[in-house]
Amino acid sequence: MPAATLLVTPPRPATARRRSRAPTSPPLTLQETFSALIDKSQTLSDLLQVHAAVLRRGLRDDRILNFKLQRAYSSLGCLDNSVSIFKSTLEPNVFNWTAIIYSHAQLGLHDRAMAYFIDMLCSGVGPNAFTFSAVLKSSPIRPGKSLHCLAFKLGFGSDMYVETGLVEVYARGGDVPSARRLFDEMPQRSLVSLTSMITCYAKHGEMGKARWLFDEMPERDVVCWNVMIDGYAQNGFPNEALVMFRSMMSDAKLRPNEVTVLAVLSACGQMGALEMGRWLHSFIENSKIRDNLHLETALIDMYSKCGSLEDARLVFEWMNKKDVVAWNSMISGYAMHGFSRDALATFDEMRRLGINPNDVTFIGVLNACGHTGMVREGRMLFNMMKDKYGIEPKVEHYGCLVNLLGRAGHLEEAYDLVKGMRPEPDIVIWSSLLGACRLHDDLALGEEIAELLLEQNPASSGTYALLSNIYANSGNWIEVARIRGMMKSKGVVKEKGCSSIEVDNTVHEFLARDTKHPRCQEIYLMLEEMNGWLKAEGYRAETDKVLHDLGDAEKGRSLEVHSERLAIAFGLISSQPGTTIRIVKNLRVCSDCHAVSKVLSRVTGRKIIMRDRNRFHHFVDGSCSCGDFW
Repeated sequence: MPAATLLVTPPRPATARRRSRAPTSPPLTLQETFSALIDKSQTLSDLLQVHAAVLRRGLRDDRILNFKLQRAYSSLGCLDNSVSIFKSTLEPNVFNWTAIIYSHAQLGLHDRAMAYFIDMLCSGVGPNAFTFSAVLKSSPIRPGKSLHCLAFKLGFGSDMYVETGLVEVYARGGDVPSARRLFDEMPQRSLVSLTSMITCYAKHGEMGKARWLFDEMPERDVVCWNVMIDGYAQNGFPNEALVMFRSMMSDAKLRPNEVTVLAVLSACGQMGALEMGRWLHSFIENSKIRDNLHLETALIDMYSKCGSLEDARLVFEWMNKKDVVAWNSMISGYAMHGFSRDALATFDEMRRLGINPNDVTFIGVLNACGHTGMVREGRMLFNMMKDKYGIEPKVEHYGCLVNLLGRAGHLEEAYDLVKGMRPEPDIVIWSSLLGACRLHDDLALGEEIAELLLEQNPASSGTYALLSNIYANSGNWIEVARIRGMMKSKGVVKEKGCSSIEVDNTVHEFLARDTKHPRCQEIYLMLEEMNGWLKAEGYRAETDKVLHDLGDAEKGRSLEVHSERLAIAFGLISSQPGTTIRIVKNLRVCSDCHAVSKVLSRVTGRKIIMRDRNRFHHFVDGSCSCGDFW
């Protein structure tokens, strides 16, 4: 047999082995490496290290890296570094110009953004759609119209981003018809453009149109929800703002942010919705929303307006840093509750810590003096504002002092102050003085002021009502009828009194003689029981304060169904014994309901906190915190 043959497979050439491996990516260039490092830089320290390495490698004039560094510094808030790189760039292109314009617009430096845009045009670089979108964020309406023409001329007039920016320009300038016309002509509407138009309507109080657009949106993000909630809150519809917020919270995909919470806190303060406000406070603490100075100050304001000064003070005390706005909120909180000494003590503490007061601070302390008749202190603070801090008094400061002097009975001094004012007195100041005339039964001066207002035609429904009340107090029903006839002929409608109370996170509103509430029968049964308590305590209705030509019995019955009494009755049947009843009224509480609330606080053992148009009243064991001076 032939010998066995050993077959040996020869090795493959080295080149063949290399070809069988998976292909590898080519190594990154130095530019690509630094570009990636810039994109990954999360802090200023990281970015500075990358920038230093770029300079060491001799890439100072690399256009792509400079552009990325310019944008990265802007995104980290280091605008000076961004501008420095931009100025060192040789012949910046449209992307460099757009980035520097955008960075200034984002930080609210609108004049500089516009100046860079003009410099860009002068340098011969033509803008693109993104440039227009950036500069329109900074444009007032007059140059905005010129930008509109230029965008149209250069062929960007139909770009969705440019059109959205133009809608915002017209909205900011108050030209709602132009904003709507431009919006209607848009072939495509993005979420941003729809939100811009809703913002335009909300800003100008057209909440019905804003709501219609909102309801028609195919998708909604947290921004458009915030616009609606804040729009309702800022335009005097706090209940609708709270309803909208609850609808937003029912969507599991949406998460409220700081803007949402600030808007809802404002609505809670307006409505006196303390339970909802406390829930929001807890939500802030348990969520990822950063508890910052703005939120803390908003919480102080909300708690103060909802009648819980104790909670407001706790938030204030826990603040790590307090600016003048936070101090002002605490001072104003004490003032509206009638705790004038606490307001002035807080004012003194603020100054002792080296924080200078501003014009808002003095409105707070002057209001505090006005609520307790501290005339000497009020005069001193008014002079201090001018002489020590160089703050020129505004109409609001004069209004506080006029109110203080008038309510304290210094009517002639108050009248002389109004006549000698440097800024023209407004309707609020004249009405304040007219109210003081009514309080002190000065018919002659009241008539003089009222007739002046009626002749100049700035009179509001309150002016007519005050003059009518002055005549009614003196029993002059002929003049009362004349004033009411004037109101009817001029279409002036008197504002209706409304009282609200929050129970189980729901705000219930009542008008006088209201019969619409689901528990109406129980409420009126409680009213009857309340009347029995009042009679047993020897209370007699202040029928002389009823400003209608009626008999005493009819006057007494009309007092029994005031909105405050209905709200108190509902509070008594809807809450546990011993709990505080909190009422919010849109007008000044009448003297009879004030007297009734004092008696009821003693009989029921309940604390009744009532916020009217002017201030808070804390009724405890038969007395009121205002000391019957309001």
